[in-house]
Amino acid sequence: MADVVDNPAESRFEIRVDGEVAGFADYRLLPTKIVFLHTEVKPAYEGQGLAAALVAHALRASADTGLKVQPLCPYVAKYIKRHPEFQELLDTES
Repeated sequence: MADVVDNPAESRFEIRVDGEVAGFADYRLLPTKIVFLHTEVKPAYEGQGLAAALVAHALRASADTGLKVQPLCPYVAKYIKRHPEFQELLDTES
């Protein structure tokens, strides 16, 4: 079972499988937006759709808090491009 949690102390969202951190999405939190810097899934957990679940959760959490998203991470940028429901989150002023 995979769970996604925000770990603000580490400035990242983490996806955990059976309590173990399987991957993360690093971010920088700014007053009006969240900048996603890097997304990574450990090799033992690749190919299970965990990165997509992690990013989808992180984007929904950003939307829930009213933050715009700046995807410096290529994976997050591609995910938003493939999922138009998240397009409105893009920070167009940077």
